[in-house]
Amino acid sequence: MLLQSEEHGCRRSRRDETMQLGKVIGTVVSTRKDDGLVGYKLLVVELDPIHKNRAAERLVAVDYLGAGIGENVLITLGSGARTTLRDGVPTDATIVGIIDTVATAES
Repeated sequence: MLLQSEEHGCRRSRRDETMQLGKVIGTVVSTRKDDGLVGYKLLVVELDPIHKNRAAERLVAVDYLGAGIGENVLITLGSGARTTLRDGVPTDATIVGIIDTVATAES
């Protein structure tokens, strides 16, 4: 569900990185979708770039927690994204947490 990288228009995959921090920047409305997605919100999330000089990636993530626009979220990618939801949900990205704070050695 990777939309695109804004860095030179190329696409990169973060599938090897199972958890990511991101910020909800939009919603996706889909009246026709796979039956497994019925009842879930689809949100556009901008992932925090790994390197400060790299453009952020945007992706669509399934949300079952009730995250809203502007909230910082924790996302799991790949097969881990499917294990948090009921069987039959076709997703590679799921919001698994709404973040209150993040503390690092740099902050």
